[in-house]
Amino acid sequence: MPVIVQKFGGSSVADASRIHLAARRAVRALLGGNQVVLVVSAMGGTTDKLVELAAQVSRRPAKREMDMLLATGEQVSIALMAMAIHEAGYEAVSLTGAQVGLVTDSTHTRARIQSIDTPRLQRVLAQGKIVIVAGFQGVDRDFNITTLGRGGSDTTAVALAAALQARACEIHTDVDGIYTADPRLVPQARKLDAISYDEMLEMAALGAGVMHARAIELGKKYGVPIHVRGSSSDNPGTMIMNETPGMEGVVVRGATLKRDITRVTLAGLPNEPGVTAAVFEAVAEHGILVDDIMQTLADGGEKVTLGFTVEGRETGETRAVAELVARRFNVDNPDIAADLARISVVGVGMRSHAGVAARMFNALAAEKIKIENIATSEIVISVLVPADDGERALQVVHQAFELDQTK
Repeated sequence: MPVIVQKFGGSSVADASRIHLAARRAVRALLGGNQVVLVVSAMGGTTDKLVELAAQVSRRPAKREMDMLLATGEQVSIALMAMAIHEAGYEAVSLTGAQVGLVTDSTHTRARIQSIDTPRLQRVLAQGKIVIVAGFQGVDRDFNITTLGRGGSDTTAVALAAALQARACEIHTDVDGIYTADPRLVPQARKLDAISYDEMLEMAALGAGVMHARAIELGKKYGVPIHVRGSSSDNPGTMIMNETPGMEGVVVRGATLKRDITRVTLAGLPNEPGVTAAVFEAVAEHGILVDDIMQTLADGGEKVTLGFTVEGRETGETRAVAELVARRFNVDNPDIAADLARISVVGVGMRSHAGVAARMFNALAAEKIKIENIATSEIVISVLVPADDGERALQVVHQAFELDQTK
């Protein structure tokens, strides 16, 4: 019997009526001849409330204890979901990440999945029961509770689908698919019928909030068909799939905005082997994730100016690390530029079409939007702009590439 994994995010289980709606979808899949695994997030707003509570108790709560605290949100959801399915007259079992054997490394608040022990899941599914799994969480080898980072329930769902060789993984959200841009910011944004793993991975990493980037990585690695669809309708959503030849006919698939970006610049570093490595070793030791990296020569090649970007929430810790590095190499304190936003365009068609960058830069220039930095890859062009210009820049770029038009 085929397995289907369904994931419901926080807004889709925010109250009793929505929990019952999700339960009915799971039962419908069961009656369609499938074994069903339901992955749920904490009820909408719960995680934010727990974070705020922790901040009231401690100025800098330990990451291990944050995992212990935040994992409770999903435990509430799975129990309520099981009750809703029982109320509908069907059998269900709720399981935490630890109970399904989802083992991670020990990087608290940002753990990565190492393995999933499926025999218990398979036994319960064989009994005809719906299995409800707490998303976002697991356990390390020492049985410490860990979490996968915000949005980690997507990763839980795709990982379970891969481990169980599921027929599909359905991601149910409060929007009915993947759009060319965030429709809350760009009303003209258009829903996509399909998008490649590579394009979706880039869009997720660059600010599209519909899917967790690591979930897309797993989907691509294990060939899991991912169907993103609305939780309150039966309309077809967006399929995330392997790239097809026709996809390159669309130059730009979508545009994204990522707010709250900080750029760190270290000037006057010696241009010697090992210096750049030392800087990023220090950053990595503190678990800080780096986005763009920029390096330019100075003083006739004797010195370098090294810059990189991080998420705004890591500004304080990054500043402290950068100041230590500056003292180590006897250079001026780092320049910290906060309040930036990243605008990106993504499309596999960029590989075979010229002029994408010029079109983007001309559109921004026409609106007098200042570009602070540029980064490119094979299928992405990103620029940093002042945070106050972020939404307007997104709208300008979306219009420049006519993303509201069906290609």
